[in-house]
Formats: sequence, C-alpha cells, structure tokens
Amino acid sequence: MRKILCSTGALIGRPNGRDYRLLKQFCPQLDCDGFEFILYTTWYDQIDALTAFLKDLRLDIPVMHCEKTLAEHITRGGEEELKEAFRKFEINCTLANVLGAEKMVLHLWNGEISDSRFENNLNAWPELNRRANAHGLTLLTENVVCRKDPMSHWAELYKAYPEIRFVFDTKMADFHRQLDLLYQPEYDWLWKENHILHYHVNDYGGGYMEWSNLKVLQLGKGHIDFDRFFRFIKETNYRGDFTFEGTGFDQTGRVNLQNLNDQFALARKYLS
Repeated sequence: MRKILCSTGALIGRPNGRDYRLLKQFCPQLDCDGFEFILYTTWYDQIDALTAFLKDLRLDIPVMHCEKTLAEHITRGGEEELKEAFRKFEINCTLANVLGAEKMVLHLWNGEISDSRFENNLNAWPELNRRANAHGLTLLTENVVCRKDPMSHWAELYKAYPEIRFVFDTKMADFHRQLDLLYQPEYDWLWKENHILHYHVNDYGGGYMEWSNLKVLQLGKGHIDFDRFFRFIKETNYRGDFTFEGTGFDQTGRVNLQNLNDQFALARKYLS
C-alpha cells in the first residue's frame, strides 16, 4: 500500500530552533502514514542524543533524507573534501539503519556552488551508492535545483550508471519548468525502467528559476497542476510512497498541524 509520509523538515526548521525534540509533540497529531526524516548539519555534534531520542519515539521512518551540505564537499573536490563528504555520509547511513529506513534521499549537488563542477558529483556517485548499499539502503538521487537543470544531470547520470534510482520532486522540477518532461515519451525510461522509486509532492508559486522564491508550499498552495500529475501517477501504475515537504511552520516557528492534515486528506482523494 502506498504511504503518505510527512517530512520532518515540514515541522522543524530555523524559526523553531531546529529542535528535534518537538517531534514528540507534533508527530502523534498528524494524519500521515509515516515520516521522512531529514538530518540537519547542526545535529552532527549531538548525533548520539538524537539517535537515542528517535529510537524512543518509535516513528515509522521508511525514508531518510541525507544531510544536504555534504554534497558541497563533493563539488569542491579534492581528497580531503571527499573524505569529509564520505565521513558525513557514513553518519547518515548509520542513523538510517537505526531508524529502520530502507531508502536514502541524496542531494548530489547543493548550495551556492551546486553543480558548478558537475564532473565531481558525477564521479562521486558510485562510492556513495556502494556505501549506501553496504548499509542495506537504496540510494535515491533527487532532481535538486541547480545552475543548469536537473533533468540534464539525471540523463548524464543514467548514461554513466544505468542502475541509478531517483526521487522526483515536483517543486524542484517546476522551478526549472521541467515538470512536463516527466510526461514526455523521451523520458519514459524514468518510470518504464523503474528508476523513480519515490516522489516528493510539493507545490511551487514562483517563476522560472526564481531563486528568491524557493519556498516549499503545501499541496494546492501554488500553481502546479496536480490533477494531471496524479493522473499520470495512476497511469504508470506507481506503487511506491510519497513524501510531503511543504513547510508547516510560520516565521515564529508555530506549526499549523491542521494545514498539514488537510494536505494529507487532499492527497488521499487524489490517490483514491
């Protein structure tokens, strides 16, 4: 059965101090089927306490989102930077094992430098995949916003590594005006060959590559045509899960749980 997951990043962020202990308060009130846990860079120095807390919380976490900034080490390149990226990746994989996750979402490029040296990101993927597999995890590369465009990078990765698997993010795609590419025959290898193993369903209200308007909106709060998207999902017989990452907190850090639950209810209507 397809699960509706909530990203923990929708619940905790800078406005509420990235306090992971808030999950104990919020998660039981959400009408979702489980969670995608995202690790923040500020938590590396408290990983033991975080791990113990999450173990006690006993959430269903089938997917973990790797901490994003390690990709910046990869882009910079060089022996020491790669060593640091792989060190951080091992921490993420170890935590994913503890949480019982089966999939790891990866930003292969990230930040201001993003894909400015894409050859470094391309060349690092096999080692990241090897390490994920060693932990029993399926590595999913996301179509993250970038200087060029994510679909071109996906095609290049697929050409180099035909076994690669992806997570498709609707907002990331629409930011580059590439959402419609998902429906085109020239990209049907993505679903016919089972390369997309997970979806991030997020809305977007900005324009083409509008960097000042990157806010992740909840389903139905932007301009993405989700009627068409979910029709396509049904046509492809996708049976995997979905994560909803739309920000649930305001500038004060207050989380609107009702808005999140309304989003999950809408998603269930689309999927019924």
